[in-house]
This record gives sequence, structure tokens and C-alpha cells, in this order.
Amino acid sequence: MVCENMNEQYRVNPLCVSLCQMNVGDDKVQNVQRTLEYITESKKLGAKLAVLPEMFCCPYDNSKFQAYCEPEEKGYALSSIRECAAKNEIAVAAGTLPEVSMGKIYNTQYLVDEKGDIVGKHRKMHLFDIDIRNGISFHESDVLSPGDKVTMTELFGIKTGLAVCYDIRFPEYFRVLSQDDTALVILPAAFNMTTGPAHWETVLKCRALDNQMFIIAVSPARDRNSSYIAYGHSMITGPWGDVLIQADEKPCIKTLEIDFSMRDQIMLQLPLLKHKRSDLYKTVLL
Repeated sequence: MVCENMNEQYRVNPLCVSLCQMNVGDDKVQNVQRTLEYITESKKLGAKLAVLPEMFCCPYDNSKFQAYCEPEEKGYALSSIRECAAKNEIAVAAGTLPEVSMGKIYNTQYLVDEKGDIVGKHRKMHLFDIDIRNGISFHESDVLSPGDKVTMTELFGIKTGLAVCYDIRFPEYFRVLSQDDTALVILPAAFNMTTGPAHWETVLKCRALDNQMFIIAVSPARDRNSSYIAYGHSMITGPWGDVLIQADEKPCIKTLEIDFSMRDQIMLQLPLLKHKRSDLYKTVLL
């Protein structure tokens, strides 16, 4: 298997990415070792960027976050990811992990470049506190604290935004990212079996279309024996509002070459962002 071409017509500086949809169990060491195997395999498949799911080293469970958390920019899981990235010369969007800082626990994504250096960090801004009738009830705020920064960085010269799961529900966040000409957003996530079938693909397509960007969204694989059952279906959506590649619910690695000249062509033909009436409305970063 090699990295699948998105479109032969737009092959200008493509970025090959891998979606690492993996099982996450109760053993942190096993989770991390599995992650390193996925990253190494991604490199063999030609990927320059491997993207991991939300809570790749920890079950998505409020009762687990404190026991599995790591100190800011340190700890076993992140150090292992950085070493593996440098060894394989591949950038890694290190999903999320529970991070402790100043006595608070955050749901944090780290972006590591191909040298193993941290080039971006985003703490989940919008906490997942929901109660759906005949569905799921979950309150991240019982344990986690919210981040307070919009996160924009660069990777391989590409303006890249970071977000986590429930952040996708808030178009204002993505509009702020688009104002900086962000071409790519990386979104580790763990939608569940209530919200996943109903909304997962729809919100990813909408955010990509409205802001004319690519969104890489990676979920854990589905585990029916888990206390929180993830939907899976990791995917990449594009600036035309279409799904470019999608997994099913099982563990897998999906690869795709993203060609950013496709975005340039769409923005020329359909200049949505230029047509914003900023004289009448605007989204600002406070």
C-alpha cells in the first residue's frame, strides 16, 4: 500500500498524511507502543505527517484522566512520540493526552515536526458537557479545564490550525483560523455512537467548506467493550466541502496526498472569504 493520490491534476507540493485510527485500551504503555508502530508504518507508507486520535494513550473516561495525565511538554507518551518522529523523520500530530499544569488537567494536542520538536500545542477550548435524551451523558468539566487560546502554527510551510473534537461544533473558532489564511486544521476527536452517525461527517464538511480549508479528523477505532464507544470514521474533508478519504470503524491507517493548489483553485473560482462583509460583521480574536 502506498499513499493514495487525491487528484493527479493538482500535484504541486502535495503533503502525504496518514490517519492513524487505533484501539485505545487500559494499558498506557501498550497504547504508546501501539502508537509508535502506527507512526513507523505511516513512514513506510510514504506519509510526511501522521495524525493520532483524541486520547491516544488514555481511555476516554473521566475516571482515567487524572491517573494517566502527564506534566506539560514532558512525560512518557509525549517523549516517546518525539523520539519516534525524529527517528523516522516524520511529523506527528500527537492526538491528545491528559496534561497537568498548575494543578489543572487539560485535553491537549501537541504537534511535533519531523525533527521531534514541538511546533504547536492546543488545549481543547470547548469542553464536552452534554446530556442527550436516550443517548449519551458526559461532562468533561468534572475533571478537565478548558484551554483559552486559538492555536495557529506552520508545518512544512503550511499555515496550520489545531483544534480538538468538540471545538468543531463552534464555527466562530474556525472563522478566526480562516482569517489568518489557515489552509489546514488538524482535529483529533472521539465522537460517540449518538453524535457520530448524526453529525460527524456533516460538521467536518461544513467547517471545511465555509472556511475553504482541509480538515484532518482522526478518531479512535470503535471498541464495543469500552466505557465510551467511539464512532471511528476518521476522514479528511476539503475546501469544496467533500470527503476526500474516510475510514470505517475498525483499526487502520489511511493515507492521502493533500495538494494545496486545489484549495487555491477553489478560492479563485468561489472567493467566499473575499466576499465577507467585514464592514457589517466580523469575528475577532479577543
